[in-house]
Amino acid sequence: MATERDAPTAAVVVDPDGMVSGWSEGGRLLLGWTAQETVGRPVTDLLVDPRPESPESPENRGSVCDSTGVVPLRHRDGSTVDAVVTAHPLSGEDGRALGHVVTVQPWGRRPVIADRAFEQCPFALGVYDPELRFLWVNSSACRVMAHSEEQVLGEKYRELFPQLDDMAYTNRLSEVARTGEPARLITVFRPLGSNYANAWATSMWPVRDGEGRIRAIANWGFDMSAEYWARQRLLILNEASGGIGRTLDVIGTARELARTPVPGFADLVSVDLFDEVLRGEEPPSASAFTPGEAIALSRAAQHSAKEDTDRAPGPTTSVGHAPGSIAARCMATGRSAVELVAEPGQGGEWAFGPGLAADPAHWPPGNPLIDGSIAADGLTGRITVPLRARGAMLGVVAFSRRDRPEAFTADDLILAEELTAKAAVAIDNARRYSRERTTALTLQRSLLPQGLPSQEAVEVASRYLPGGSGAEVGGDWFDVVPLSGARVALVVGDVVGHGLYASASMGRLRTAVRTLADIDLPPDELLTHLDDLIIHLSSDLQPAGHFEPTGEFGATCLYAVYDPVSRRLTLASAGHPMPLIISPDSTRTSVRAQPGPPLGIGGLPFEATEVELPEGSLLALYTDGLVKSRERDVDQGIAELQRVLNHSVTSLEALCDTVMEAVLPERRTDDAALLLARTRALDPHHVADWDIEPDPSQVPRARKLAVDQVDAWGLEEASFVTELVVSELVTNAIRYGEPPIRLRLIRDTSLICEISDASNTAPHLRRARDFDEGGRGLLLVAQLTQGWGTRHTAGGKTIWCAQTLP
Repeated sequence: MATERDAPTAAVVVDPDGMVSGWSEGGRLLLGWTAQETVGRPVTDLLVDPRPESPESPENRGSVCDSTGVVPLRHRDGSTVDAVVTAHPLSGEDGRALGHVVTVQPWGRRPVIADRAFEQCPFALGVYDPELRFLWVNSSACRVMAHSEEQVLGEKYRELFPQLDDMAYTNRLSEVARTGEPARLITVFRPLGSNYANAWATSMWPVRDGEGRIRAIANWGFDMSAEYWARQRLLILNEASGGIGRTLDVIGTARELARTPVPGFADLVSVDLFDEVLRGEEPPSASAFTPGEAIALSRAAQHSAKEDTDRAPGPTTSVGHAPGSIAARCMATGRSAVELVAEPGQGGEWAFGPGLAADPAHWPPGNPLIDGSIAADGLTGRITVPLRARGAMLGVVAFSRRDRPEAFTADDLILAEELTAKAAVAIDNARRYSRERTTALTLQRSLLPQGLPSQEAVEVASRYLPGGSGAEVGGDWFDVVPLSGARVALVVGDVVGHGLYASASMGRLRTAVRTLADIDLPPDELLTHLDDLIIHLSSDLQPAGHFEPTGEFGATCLYAVYDPVSRRLTLASAGHPMPLIISPDSTRTSVRAQPGPPLGIGGLPFEATEVELPEGSLLALYTDGLVKSRERDVDQGIAELQRVLNHSVTSLEALCDTVMEAVLPERRTDDAALLLARTRALDPHHVADWDIEPDPSQVPRARKLAVDQVDAWGLEEASFVTELVVSELVTNAIRYGEPPIRLRLIRDTSLICEISDASNTAPHLRRARDFDEGGRGLLLVAQLTQGWGTRHTAGGKTIWCAQTLP
């Protein structure tokens, strides 16, 4: 009785002439020939490809030699049998050669237990001829192909599986057969009859005979789905690390969360947030929910692989989650939920593939839920995760599959929770930033002028834009301040830093500039006082007690005063860019002065410059956020601003819009402020001035000159008050001032009366006693006029008052 180790081994005796003289039963079993059919025939008749004879060839010595090799032999049925042939010489007692004993074994002969080891190998093994015909497969390969060995042997791979023709695996097999180079490949495909896409690692190599010719292609492969999908999850997490939270914007971050897992992980992702989160307000506490409570959210983002579109970043859509719904339960319990259409494991195997990911022991308690109702929405599974950060509930995220049969796994739940956790922190950071930004912006806009004051010296228009959505609010500001004598001050400045502190500092400086402007300081002196103020404020930044320092404090400022009577512009700069001045003929008027040091340095002087402007000149005051960016330097931005400024444009408001659209950098990181002014000149007929001798007898003359001029302007109703005011002010100038004394009347939006003298002594109101002879003049002036004041000049002082015209 044969054992498992018995094999059809042939023993052949060949005489010195190469004729078969002996044939064993193993020869019949191996090659099909009987002893009667082979004894007496040349041994070369058994060879498939007899080699040509030569004197030195083994065939000349009986076609055998004392050697071993793989030889293709002819089977009786015409097929070829590759066999290992070993020849042993026979000798007589006298040493004479009697021939050879040749043993013939099937090529690859090994114990039967080894064959069974290959057959039962859990890896898929296969052997193909160079034309990709199946020569041998094991049972694992048959299970993968869903075909038996009898169905595939002798068939061409491409014809048997036309759906895999011209695919990576088939093409690589052909390439190995053609080049003889081994190859490795990872392929992802869904086996026949499976609902899960498996990942297979395959190695392919050529099989050569003793002559080095490629006789077959072999391959082995194993299912590495668990490892592959774990790697894919890591790749998605890596993408999420760099793709979620790139912008400090709540809607933008929600859209990043919705896009990242599609289509690699889910087919549809929706992100619902509380309205408080969208507004930057504090969200509800995570402990404030009960499962039986309806929850109203807003759909902040949604992304679908099927539609390949994002929900527009416009107005959000209200979404309500009914009491007892999965979303409501998740937010109440703080735990995620997985819904599957069918019970995993139906059909005797896990519907979502092999590996630890499919092990039900890895599901947390209560998961997964078998919910056939989601099939009505075309879904095969859904993971719902509450969106929480820092103890607050922000909303809920739903990851759904609808275009693939694979069910979610326990590892998929972990991935969904990781993605949601990353996004929750980013969304909460965006919410906090949005709240701070809104607060700072509200503060800043409340400190900026809500409307430019009415005055006739210049026509003005302005624009202010905070930094981009990824930047904090800065401290840029501008202002227009009416001054005495029909003059106007134009101011623009920029505080160092961003955020609430910069906005508050800007408010301080703007208030300080208005206060200093009210006492009519020249531009250089005003900046000197402002510099001292910032130095004092900087000392307040030193931390005291448990308070932290608020940061660096510094600023730049440009202060300019325009007089429509003389058409002169006097300006000084503390580290701020000089204004652009465009004449009516579209030529640029240069300002020779250089900006002084920024405010807060101290100890350095500021220089005032005076420029005479033609009527209708265009002034552009701006902050560096308008002209500077990462893509261009300041000089390029200023050149672009000058190019866009068009003096012929009649509307300054339209010109402001044109400038902001053309010059403003695309990716702004700083605030930008623009103040445009077109100068006007006061009609010379609306100004009258006279020299007054320092003699009390000149007071009646001064009154008559003023009244006559007011009557000539057609302002008879103002004659009485003007006569009283001129009488008081001229009397005070003659009594307390120093010559020369000059009286000037200006007809503007109000009637202005000015008395100038060479004294630096400033008058002030005082309460006169009952029996005092004086002290009532300025009180009378203050009561009868709209306003009055004193401004100091290089040659003394000017006392002015203004009456409201009917």
